[in-house]
Amino acid sequence: MYGGSNVANQLKALLGIEVPILQGGMAWISEANLASAVSNAGGAGIISTGGRTTEYTRDEIRRCRTLTDRPFGVNVMLMAPNKDEIVDVICEEKPAFVTLGAGNPVPYFEKLHAAGVKVIPVVPSVKLAKRVEDKGADAIVVEGMEAGGHIGVLSTLPLMEQVIPEVKLPVVMAGGFGDGRALAAALLMGASGVQMGTRFLVAEECVVHDNMKAKLIEAVDTDTIVTGFTIGGSVRGIKNKFSEEFVALELSGKATKQELLDRATGTNKLAAVDGDVVNGMVQAGETLTLLREVEPVKVIVERIVREARETLANAAKIEI
Repeated sequence: MYGGSNVANQLKALLGIEVPILQGGMAWISEANLASAVSNAGGAGIISTGGRTTEYTRDEIRRCRTLTDRPFGVNVMLMAPNKDEIVDVICEEKPAFVTLGAGNPVPYFEKLHAAGVKVIPVVPSVKLAKRVEDKGADAIVVEGMEAGGHIGVLSTLPLMEQVIPEVKLPVVMAGGFGDGRALAAALLMGASGVQMGTRFLVAEECVVHDNMKAKLIEAVDTDTIVTGFTIGGSVRGIKNKFSEEFVALELSGKATKQELLDRATGTNKLAAVDGDVVNGMVQAGETLTLLREVEPVKVIVERIVREARETLANAAKIEI
């Protein structure tokens, strides 16, 4: 087992996991195969329900249980029109926990807790962190703008500095985490663990299209771009024909908000599922040069843990 700090033990005890790593819920990508692999490696896998049906949600939770006997979670995107029905399925199927983002999670706390499901909202600010703590959240994911996909306006380090001292519940940091040094840094800052999404995109068990895996492996550190920041829906992904043309149109002022939204609709699936990495939105965070090859989840997690242990041991020798 990972022998991290007391705060890491807080998260591990809450979820019944061995390693303080959550796998991010990535729409069209995070399903039972990836989630079970992360849970089997000692972390906590997460099934994404973004863009999915209630039938899919139920089937994936049940399929995940055939692939692992360890705890896993489900992510609910609160912008989804069928979010209430998705939550009902989660309450019936009872995964270990749920992460909730892109909307107000508080109305769902009581129902999920009554079903025995732990509640972990995703928040981008001190104000929201304190609010969900007051309303009874079991833990929180605090996500910086270095993350892939939908992002807030604050970066990860300032969020760690400001949120962690203000709350008592376990804090899972997200946004720009890809190796063990980053995990160690979060633990030293007082976080209970980290959530990683982009790092697992090149895992063998990840079902994302091979074209997208190849695009990520060839990317360099400066290859991300943020689309939609003028229309209140910032999304980080890889520079390609779609994203660069979208930003150029967005900044030109020649398209309405609705026209831009229409242009973006379906582009995540186009890249992740269909493999069109030219015209699709390749959502990914900023830790791109860490994605060197396709490897099993177990290898990725073991390396992260080894690096974290080494970093924490070396940190004890530092004098100021």
